Amino acid sequence: MVNVNKLRGKIVENGMSIGELAKKIGIDRSTFYRKLNSNGETFSIKEANLICDVLGLTSEEATVIFFNHSVA
Repeated sequence: MVNVNKLRGKIVENGMSIGELAKKIGIDRSTFYRKLNSNGETFSIKEANLICDVLGLTSEEATVIFFNHSVA
């Protein structure tokens, strides 16, 4: 499950809007919002990689954002 709050924070840190990020990774803004609202469960690996590239995420940041689930 994607840590949506951390992803939103990184978008803001980069001075972007969600719409701008969506455009840069090649998907419609409404599609991006829909994916965020489902806790990011529908982001493809390709989309996650593009998000990492556009936002300049480190591997640690990407791991925290895209692999945020606890193991019991």
